[in-house]
Amino acid sequence: MKIYLNGKFVGKNQACVSVFDHGFLYGDGAFEGIRSYDRLVFKLKAHIDRLYETTHTLMIEIPLTKKQMIKAIVDTLKINKLKDAYIRVIVTRGVGDLGLDPQKCDGGPNIIIITDKITLYPEKLYDKGMDIITVPTIRNNPEALNPQLKSLNYLNNILAKIEANNSGFSEAIMLDHQGYVAECTGDNIFIVKDNCLSTPSQGRLKGITRDTVMHLATKSKLKVEERFMTRHEVYTSDECFLTGTAAEIIPVVKVDGRMIGNGRPGSVTTKIMKMFKVVTRKDGVKY
Repeated sequence: MKIYLNGKFVGKNQACVSVFDHGFLYGDGAFEGIRSYDRLVFKLKAHIDRLYETTHTLMIEIPLTKKQMIKAIVDTLKINKLKDAYIRVIVTRGVGDLGLDPQKCDGGPNIIIITDKITLYPEKLYDKGMDIITVPTIRNNPEALNPQLKSLNYLNNILAKIEANNSGFSEAIMLDHQGYVAECTGDNIFIVKDNCLSTPSQGRLKGITRDTVMHLATKSKLKVEERFMTRHEVYTSDECFLTGTAAEIIPVVKVDGRMIGNGRPGSVTTKIMKMFKVVTRKDGVKY
């Protein structure tokens, strides 16, 4: 495995950054998770746009143009000879001192690109559906740390994931500070009720897979809504599924012990899963 590190390709064991890097010390940086399918990097432009939006808000200036970043990702895939891959792009603020002040990080950011495989959930869950719960840890208040920022600080999500794991579940719903459904620890959430597809409008990351699903649903003449959503509406929905780059689309058949619909992946979920598999082979950057 070769890792892209600041313009050079190095071995996995040589891909090192300083312990004084603010990304290591404080989670001060941004990242993107991207997938390639059959040598096609899915929605690469959308991922790069989101990365640069995050770093813009964090006031980290990436020393590569978007076009150069795309080339670096493609080159990393090529050198590792990967046909299907999970791509992790990391941008840290760079080396500073032990204090918080980002102005002390004056050497420029570190840019890291890793290409590898990822399996988030067992294959059987995509066929049978998964059980999830709601955990006590709420999603960050947007006025404290906006969930639209895909930063290196994922402690909020990790604490929620720990609660899910301790209860014997792989994934969990997180509520926002008002008690509405926001998203899951690593995925966006959708429900289907009376042939209407709904997803939370607030307190969540603007997922690339989420946006793709909404576009596919609209194309198939399904009504789509972004709105405030309660757990009661999730419990009484006809169908439920989660979306994310790593997870792709996975059905949910039970939430907090309540069976969703008939307890099996629904027809709308199954249709969107099939449509998504098709579009991942069409929309992207070839390498």
